[in-house]
Amino acid sequence: MSKADLNLFVIFDAIMQEQSITAAAKRLFMTQPSVSNAVARMRYSWNDELFVKQGRGIKATPFANQLWQQISEPLNTISHAVNPVQFIPAIARRKFRISLTDGMTSVLWLPLRKILEQQAPGIDIHAVPFRGDGEQLLLSNEVDLVLDGYQGSNKLIHSQWMSDFKFVGVMRPDHALAKQPLSLEKFLAAEHLFVSLSGDAQGAVDTHLTELGKQRRIAMTVNSFSGAFPLLTETNLICTLPDAATADAVAAGLVITKTLPIKLGDIKIYMAWHTRQHRDPALNWLKNIIDQVYTKTIIDRVN
Repeated sequence: MSKADLNLFVIFDAIMQEQSITAAAKRLFMTQPSVSNAVARMRYSWNDELFVKQGRGIKATPFANQLWQQISEPLNTISHAVNPVQFIPAIARRKFRISLTDGMTSVLWLPLRKILEQQAPGIDIHAVPFRGDGEQLLLSNEVDLVLDGYQGSNKLIHSQWMSDFKFVGVMRPDHALAKQPLSLEKFLAAEHLFVSLSGDAQGAVDTHLTELGKQRRIAMTVNSFSGAFPLLTETNLICTLPDAATADAVAAGLVITKTLPIKLGDIKIYMAWHTRQHRDPALNWLKNIIDQVYTKTIIDRVN
C-alpha cells in the first residue's frame, strides 16, 4: 500500500473521531481545503460517499462506519508504538463524552468535577443521554465511555463490571401500601409510574408479568429518574426503581422502598469503551477516577 493511501486513512480516522472536517483539520494541523481534497480522493478511491451533511455537521455512511471499525485499532496501535503518548493530568486538555442516565449523573458529576478541578482542570466531561444504545454510541464514536446497563457483546467493545443493583418498589411514606407487605395482588392493583429512557411504556417488570399471565396499569411515564421523585412524593403512584437510584430520596425521608412481590434479575452496571481507545492513557486515567468516585458515591450509599 502506498504512502498516499496511508495518509488518507490517517485523515479519515481523524474525521471519524472528530465527526467534523474542520475539527479534523485542526487536529492534523492541516487546512480545511486540504482535508476536503483528501475526502474527495477517498470517495474516488473507495467508491463511497463516506460523509453526508446532517444539520450543521456530517454523518458517516454505513461503509465508512464499517471501514473505520476495521482500521481504527491498527492505526491507534501504530500511533502509540511510534509516538507513545504521555498524559499529565495537571496540564492536559481533553474532552470526554460519557453516556449515562440522569440518575448516574446526579450522584457522580459533583464529586467527579471536584476531582477534576483539583487534578485535571483542563479536562472537559460531557454527558450524553443513555437510552440502552450504548454499544451503537461507542461503535459510531459518539461517546468515549458508557456507564450503565451495557448489555452488548461486540468484540470491539471492552467492558468492566462496576456493580449489581436490585429493583425495589418505591412510594411516599404515607402511601396506603406503605404499612404492609407488598403482595402481588396489591402491586397489580396499584397505579404505576414508569421511568422510560427510551419512550417505550414497557420494561423488565412488564415482561416478567406477561410470563405470569399478569398485567399492571402504567398510569404515567417519565423519561428521567429525577422526574420520578416529585410525582412519587405527591401522588398515589408507585414505581419500580434500582435501589441505588432511591438512596438520597430515602435518606431524606421523601420515599420508602418495599420488597417487590416478583423476582427480577439484578441490574448489572458496566463501564464500557471501544477498543480504539483501549491504550489511551488519558481515558485510562479517567476510568480509574470514575471507578473511585463510583465506589465512594454509589456503592457505599447502597451498602
